[in-house]
Amino acid sequence: AHKFLFRWAPIMAMAPALIVAAIIPFVAPLCWGEMTEKVGLGGACANPVNLQIAQLDVGLLFYFAISSLAVYGATLAGWASHNKWAMMGGLRATSQMMSYEVTMGMAVLGSFLVYGSLEPGAIADQQTNIINFGHFHSSWGIFLQPFGFILFLTAAIAETKRTPFDIPEGEPEIIGYFVEYSGLRFGMFFLGEFLEIVVSSAIMITIFFGGWHMGATVDGFLAHVPNIWIFPKSLLFSLLTLIVWSIKVFVFCGFQLMIRWSLPRFRSDQLMRLGWQRLLPISICNVVATALVVLAVQAW
Repeated sequence: AHKFLFRWAPIMAMAPALIVAAIIPFVAPLCWGEMTEKVGLGGACANPVNLQIAQLDVGLLFYFAISSLAVYGATLAGWASHNKWAMMGGLRATSQMMSYEVTMGMAVLGSFLVYGSLEPGAIADQQTNIINFGHFHSSWGIFLQPFGFILFLTAAIAETKRTPFDIPEGEPEIIGYFVEYSGLRFGMFFLGEFLEIVVSSAIMITIFFGGWHMGATVDGFLAHVPNIWIFPKSLLFSLLTLIVWSIKVFVFCGFQLMIRWSLPRFRSDQLMRLGWQRLLPISICNVVATALVVLAVQAW
């Protein structure tokens, strides 16, 4: 076994999930010095403090660039263990993670065409503009990119190796890439997986469900309530948006965990066929269709 790489693999499996969390906007901007005023959505803010660790113009590209490094965790764990079973698990994990990252990228590309930005905070802010759907008012990405959301959700579940895509672990076959690990290093692999679930859920609600925003109708209502109401106060409004964001993330995390009880595991060939021959062509068609619609709207 390779001692250094064997110890380094759990870090490579967990660290990317922590790093990419920096680009996620999780609370409304805090109006520093005006926390008791009617600001936020209801008025101007002189010194807004964006509660987002890193505002990058290429935020979503940063997400894919860093999260793809988690592949090295599974690869190094399987190879450095000097165990044939671990090596097989590492190969299966690597092929699965790399395959479904392609679909995830194509699914997000449709949202980029719609919103014209790769910065998660800007995408979430644009989803507050009201678009009429009969009696329903919203511009959440789920209504503008429904196929993109389904593709991203499916690929995210496969990327985090949850059932029915948990082939890399393969407990009945005893060929998980971490078969030689124990103690805290063993726990770091699973901690990395659960962190990826949280981060992927946060990315999903940012792109497709308005992030910390409560919907165009609710946001518009809170922007015009009288001063005697408590919600427009900057600090309390930020706390309210934090609660809304947390509930959204919790719902998606719970959904990804609960499907474990209801779906059987794919075979390895079925998994790869689904990724390359089903999801990838559909994601390409979604990008082409979105581009045509955007061009038609701009021309009209």
